[in-house]
Amino acid sequence: MIFMSRIRLLAAVAVTLIFGLATFASPTRAQVRIDITNGQMRPLPIAIPDFAGTSGQENQVGRDIARVVSADLERSGLFKPIDPRAFIQTVASLQIQPRFPDWKAINAEALVQGKTEIGPDGRIRVEFRLWDVMSEAYMTGWTLSSSPADWRRLSHKVADAIYKRVTGEDGYFDTQIVYVAESGPKNDRKKRLAIMDQDGENHRFLTEGGELVLTPRFSPSAREITYLSYFRGVPRVYIFNLDTGRREALGNFPGMTFAPRFSPDGNKVIFSMAEDGNTEIYEMNLMTRSKARLTNNPAIDTAPSYAPDGSQIVFESDRGGGQQLYVMSAGGGGANRISFGDGRYATPVWSPRGDLIAFTKQKGGRFFIGVMRPDGLGERLLAEGFLVEGPTWAPNGRVLAFWRDSPSDERGRGQSVRLYTIDLTGVNERVLLTPVDGSDPAWSPLIP
Repeated sequence: MIFMSRIRLLAAVAVTLIFGLATFASPTRAQVRIDITNGQMRPLPIAIPDFAGTSGQENQVGRDIARVVSADLERSGLFKPIDPRAFIQTVASLQIQPRFPDWKAINAEALVQGKTEIGPDGRIRVEFRLWDVMSEAYMTGWTLSSSPADWRRLSHKVADAIYKRVTGEDGYFDTQIVYVAESGPKNDRKKRLAIMDQDGENHRFLTEGGELVLTPRFSPSAREITYLSYFRGVPRVYIFNLDTGRREALGNFPGMTFAPRFSPDGNKVIFSMAEDGNTEIYEMNLMTRSKARLTNNPAIDTAPSYAPDGSQIVFESDRGGGQQLYVMSAGGGGANRISFGDGRYATPVWSPRGDLIAFTKQKGGRFFIGVMRPDGLGERLLAEGFLVEGPTWAPNGRVLAFWRDSPSDERGRGQSVRLYTIDLTGVNERVLLTPVDGSDPAWSPLIP
């Protein structure tokens, strides 16, 4: 039976994750154990032929869609798309009926069968079916349509549907990443807001670079971004609307303002502000523009992040004598320390699932990206480097993006700031290519 063997992933720590993957042959979902203590990885072999059309234009669109679906699934680390040169059955005959012996012969365990049509209005219509090759059983299928300009989104939605049916987890491919694009010499860096699809495509700059920008974060609707900008040396928090291209200042604050982030319902923004030499956490109601102070401590309290249900906030503070993580109620007060390992902890971000908190850790001159449970237990370090910073969650809570600053040599050569993704096993780390250096990424929710 498909998936009855374990997928073994290499890892340095003895931790076992349960992902709840689905078996193909059974209509009910089964638990597949992903054991990351062993030394062999076995992603699922999947065949993704070109989606068939009846014209040259439809065939080209079908080839492009299959390519994007294949790339999405391969990057997840859980799928191994088979080289199309190994396919025995033709795309045309596949549209009549899959010849399962042909797919078994090339060791495919899953098969995607697809068709594309372009209507009189120019809209693209896609049908696909997912098959279990070993049991010769139909798994799932959808019909989707979009404008020609959104064909890549259509592809990502197909990949999301396959990912969810096979793993039991929501997909994360129909999403975007906003980040700080960096260019120029080290002592005079130009920093602009930039946005792209999660696979690096459809890249565009949102700001011109005339002013410094920091810490972009998505709203729950995925259509607005909050960020910090320095204009003539004055820090301001802005909201940028992706649909209109307009930005709006939240207000002029008397002190330095840091790390703005939306509440889960999108009605508030939380941030830290230094006033009279003391950095505290504040919350602003976006409807009334009223501001409420949530912490009151002589220490530095910053980098707040809401739990997905909005009931709690995690933040970093040196109130205990060192940089550590704390959790308090969303109304403020009652802060409890949750980080107790060696080193300093910073930039906590609550998972969209609510089960984990990602963080940056510094220890012995090295930086790490890690995760822990909201009670502080189960700490695991996933990535490390000369400088790794800024973890951000994919909307399914199973993949993180972050940035890594690679050091230069004694002549200043070789330095780069790049974006990466990594899954919770700590094994499937991938570079996310950008046209210029990139830092401080933020992953959007699924695009509505």
